Amino acid sequence: MGDGGGGGLDVVVFPWLAFGHMIPYLELSKRLAARGHDVTFVSTPRNVSRLPPVPAGLSARLRFVSLPMPPVDGLPEGAESTADVPPGNDELIKKACDGLAAPFAAFMADLVAAGGRKPDWIIIDFAYHWLPPIAAEHNAAAIAFLGPRWANAAHPRAPLDFTAPPRWFPPPSAMAYRRNEARWVVGAFRPNASGVSDIERMWRTIESCRFTIYRSCDEVEPGVLALLTDLFRRPAVPAGILLTPPPDLAAAADDDVDGGSSADRAETLRWLDEQPTKSVIYVALGSEAPLAGVRFLWALRKPAAGTLSHASAADADELLPDGFEERTRGRGVVWTGWVPQVEVLAHAAVGAFLTHCGWGSTIESLVFGHPLVMLPFVVDQGLVARAMAERGVGVEVAREDDDEGSFGRHDVAAAVRRVMVEDERKVFGENARKMKEAVGDQRRQEQYFDELVERLHTGGGEINDEKYC
Repeated sequence: MGDGGGGGLDVVVFPWLAFGHMIPYLELSKRLAARGHDVTFVSTPRNVSRLPPVPAGLSARLRFVSLPMPPVDGLPEGAESTADVPPGNDELIKKACDGLAAPFAAFMADLVAAGGRKPDWIIIDFAYHWLPPIAAEHNAAAIAFLGPRWANAAHPRAPLDFTAPPRWFPPPSAMAYRRNEARWVVGAFRPNASGVSDIERMWRTIESCRFTIYRSCDEVEPGVLALLTDLFRRPAVPAGILLTPPPDLAAAADDDVDGGSSADRAETLRWLDEQPTKSVIYVALGSEAPLAGVRFLWALRKPAAGTLSHASAADADELLPDGFEERTRGRGVVWTGWVPQVEVLAHAAVGAFLTHCGWGSTIESLVFGHPLVMLPFVVDQGLVARAMAERGVGVEVAREDDDEGSFGRHDVAAAVRRVMVEDERKVFGENARKMKEAVGDQRRQEQYFDELVERLHTGGGEINDEKYC
């Protein structure tokens, strides 16, 4: 692989403190290092210690710098990522991130004072609005739905307006939040415990950048990158899907947690080896069961790792519906330890994926051609689910109450049957196979990344801040 043109670059990478962001940013860093560029990956001590190891051949070009995590009232001791706080409490992590401004400035000053080379680029995430930014990490359609500052000023939205596509989306489009999901997006426009709203962070970040980088491509989100370029008046550049690791290696960690043991990997895959081809639905979304009469492997998160068979009776009572083990004995496995998600999705026994539609998990499923049963909850998950349903690669679980977003076991089971059992499964499977062919073109994916590196060499591209003034 070439370096995309020109000499070696010096790049600093600084992702948001969530493993669903740090892992893709690490993959971006590894690919830059593999092309002969020097990369410094910046995070906090505990996060750096939990990242997957870097191949020995890249260690000379990829180094890690740990900035001290600032103390914040209410933030538990040792909490350095969103995985360390209860769901919905990431506002304190954002506040701590703002406290990283001084340590980051000191790191940059020390770098120059020691005779080091000033970075050619600093690639950062949405949270660091106080630092001249380059990149954002979310699915591109969600950023386009939220829209730039000027578009929101021209077309103010009340809460219910978020349940319809924004005026700047070209019709026809199904991209909209449900009423229960709209509460999250309305909250993103309001200041939180950090003192800065999420949307303000995003706007400041993108407005002060040369261009934005997205873990996406036209094959996954057709037309969206061009729309973003138009909306934000600066280039929206695809990095490709950045699967960790590439599909031919088929071995990686789940996109929200640090690595697991070889025993965990062996036991989960051993059970899959005993199942018929495409007979298993892989479940990874938290605490809702498929309950649909099909084989399943359920990755169920709990604070202490280990198999359910090794958990206490109290653990089982807390984590699973009453009578679940008896109803599913012999056809399913519930695993409360670490699951090698990419390896599971690559396994021949897996035929579908029941997912919350986090962007990383959705991409991984598309790479291996699995249709989706979708149960979104927060952030951009609902928009991802609408987009995938529009592409015909899956079914969203029906909600009994659109205001509260409630659903029952039979709603989940009905969606699973459509994808795994009923005649419709053939249509979903064929559409998923076509998506696999589109995103699995490794030459095209490498071309996306080479074009990104070329843009880094040439300075970014044109910014047109006057276009809509």
